[in-house]
Amino acid sequence: MPITLPPLRERKEDIPGLTQFFLQRFSLETKKHFTEVTEDAQKKLLAYDWPGNVRELANVMERAIVLGQEPRVTLHDLPPRIIAAEPRMRSDTFSYRGAMNATKREAVLRALAQTQGNRAAAAKLLGVQRSYLLKLMKALGID
Repeated sequence: MPITLPPLRERKEDIPGLTQFFLQRFSLETKKHFTEVTEDAQKKLLAYDWPGNVRELANVMERAIVLGQEPRVTLHDLPPRIIAAEPRMRSDTFSYRGAMNATKREAVLRALAQTQGNRAAAAKLLGVQRSYLLKLMKALGID
């Protein structure tokens, strides 16, 4: 009897439970004492589309636990593609300005992730002045 599950991107409500399961599983396997995923990291996990489904989530959690600092999985323990993820805008609230801001935000977050948070290097990578990058980050609500 075949069992068909929708992709993980269509059942975001399963992500917190799966994340907790993998946190416990990989903590035991690695003999590390991780107890939780921070709220900002959890938001990024929920925003990501998970093209690799549950297997990709397991790999991300295993990497975070192996490379992370106990006792919490933080935003810094996640791969750049996850950090750069933004929740999709609903089609009924779609606007040109919203789309442009979302694109700018994604570019800035990717540059910051690639440069490990170094703003001067991120500005150089984006081809903008550091002062403009700081102004843009403030306008987009990026800390």
